[in-house]
Amino acid sequence: MNTVTPRVFVAATQQNDGKTTTALGLFAALKKRLGRIGFIKPVGQRFVEIEGRRIDEDSVLIDQTFGVQTPLEDMSPIAVEPDFTRKYISKSNSEFLVRRIQNSFDRACWEKEFCIIEGTGHAGVGSVFDLSNARVAKLLQSKVLLVTRGGIGRSIDEVALNKALFDKEGVELVGVILNKVLHDKFDHVAEFARRGLDRLGIDLLGVVPVEPLLANATLGQICKETKGKFLNRPSESLRRVRKIIIGAMSSSHVMEYFSPGTLVITPGDREDVILAALSTSSLTEADGRAVAGLVLSGDLFPHQSVLDLISASDLPAIASPLDSYTVANTIYSMTVKTLPGDAEKISKIQSLIERHVEIDRLLEKLRS
Repeated sequence: MNTVTPRVFVAATQQNDGKTTTALGLFAALKKRLGRIGFIKPVGQRFVEIEGRRIDEDSVLIDQTFGVQTPLEDMSPIAVEPDFTRKYISKSNSEFLVRRIQNSFDRACWEKEFCIIEGTGHAGVGSVFDLSNARVAKLLQSKVLLVTRGGIGRSIDEVALNKALFDKEGVELVGVILNKVLHDKFDHVAEFARRGLDRLGIDLLGVVPVEPLLANATLGQICKETKGKFLNRPSESLRRVRKIIIGAMSSSHVMEYFSPGTLVITPGDREDVILAALSTSSLTEADGRAVAGLVLSGDLFPHQSVLDLISASDLPAIASPLDSYTVANTIYSMTVKTLPGDAEKISKIQSLIERHVEIDRLLEKLRS
């Protein structure tokens, strides 16, 4: 196995703490400093089908954003399918999985100046099939950068717990990044988290503020999560939603809540609310009332004449079989992932990591 190419294993204390955001930002920052960068996510739990292969969606994001020039199956060697764990427990084959990861890592590092390894969940995820993040980091002889959600007490407790697993495997934790730190608590959290981590002998290498843009879902993501379908304008699937309202009031009142980026959820037979939303489609955000889109809930539809207006409108509309409350609740509980081609979000991520993470200090610690 390759032991020469510098590498870092990006782990997290919990799922959705910001591993992929960190990995994407690090890739851009390291590419600028070092040149060709490799990427691998050895064990993936969320995947997409590409040419008959199940590829982790984060590997697809990195590849389509940067053009990594590594076969996708090597950037994502193991996809944990729904029955993967049961099959492994019934008839484990650890040596095969280890060889597959190490061989893929060799190809991911080929002609690269550095390689980023992205973990899955916290340090212990994957233990059930003998491939915890801690063990994979050891197999690939990598030091670890740990990402945790911004805070003080809980964050430091979770860092200590995860560090114990890495220590058990003999894997060095080079530092921590605090992610999604509230703006009004930024300086306070940064100071006391640094002091708290110092007491554990752990370096704080970055404090990244919360960025609302990164939590805003697109219409395409909402359509998928609400089991819907576009009635028009599917090309606007990347349009971003900043807030949602349920149009259960009169049309004159609901328009008071319209603002740029608003998604209006309404039963499909509420023609007054639908027409009120359509009336904003010719407005721009500068006018202050343009909305992002419509969700017609409950498998209900307006009169054909209104459907014709929707078809001719610039305002994207989605039909969902779910009721309005369930649609809203589904959107609020969504895990919003960064999608390939989302240039605005990707640019913001790169800027955040470059600005708020001590990249050069990280490289020094990895080389020492």
